[in-house]
Amino acid sequence: MKVRIATRRSPLAVWQAERVATLLTRAVPGLTTELVTTDTAPDLDLSAPIETFGGKGAFSKEVQALVLNGAADLAVHSAKDLQARTPSGLVIGAIPERGTVDDCLVGSTLAGLPIGATVATGSQRRKALLLDIRPDLQVVGLRGNIATRLARLADVDAIVSAWVALERLGERPDVVERLDPETFVPQVGQGALAVECRSDDSAALEALAAIDNPTARATVTAERSFLATLGGDCELPAGANATLGADGKLTIRGILAESAGLRIGAGADGGAAQGVEADGGSRSAASAIDRVRRAEVVDLPAADPGRWLAERLLGADGGR
Repeated sequence: MKVRIATRRSPLAVWQAERVATLLTRAVPGLTTELVTTDTAPDLDLSAPIETFGGKGAFSKEVQALVLNGAADLAVHSAKDLQARTPSGLVIGAIPERGTVDDCLVGSTLAGLPIGATVATGSQRRKALLLDIRPDLQVVGLRGNIATRLARLADVDAIVSAWVALERLGERPDVVERLDPETFVPQVGQGALAVECRSDDSAALEALAAIDNPTARATVTAERSFLATLGGDCELPAGANATLGADGKLTIRGILAESAGLRIGAGADGGAAQGVEADGGSRSAASAIDRVRRAEVVDLPAADPGRWLAERLLGADGGR
């Protein structure tokens, strides 16, 4: 059996696809793989903010299209890049063992940053958390692959990155500080890989079942439900981190940031009503952060703890 694996062409994405290929060939006797690479719109234009390309899902849509149109059998993604709801015709067939979820500060420690220091990040969530901890910081945008991002240290004091990205590419910056995921809550799905296939491809589904990790599946599923309840593919500065203890208890922490004039509340369908100002206009939640709501659920006796957590943060009682 030969499977064609679709992936972005960036070094980290190729590493991820090759990792999945290795896991599959070890787990399924006789299976061979071939990579099918592509560039996404955000890969080709680094000058525009990621929101310009539709936000969540911007790095996955072209890769998913290769599977849907039959040019590939599987698509490998960073789980954090996926839309909260899987497109029709596709299914997440495997979430292999998860890597480190932590964010990290590169170029300085938080305590070592001078007053008014400049920190670069392309993430609204990271910007909100940085300003929540250090309101004095100047936070600027950041796009590109890991090498491009590290090169920005020539003109800023620090950048924020996912620790696992540095780890997987063998990057070892001189100064790097891992940020505690209990307080600097990571992106939904961070550190995890998600492998999609067509929902009617029984052979691919059977092969992927061999590399699916139950713990990774449980934690990522809870986090994705959290994001879907917030409104799915919106660019809210939100994050979640679910862990599964040895006793089987699921803990999930979530954050949701607000900005001045931005109303965040539950919509009629249980999703988020956000980004609407009193004058009917819209604004980015990246500016004028007022507060970061925080909440935690431990072993909640409910079928969907991610949804429960999101609804708590959306409600009036969501507090720090």
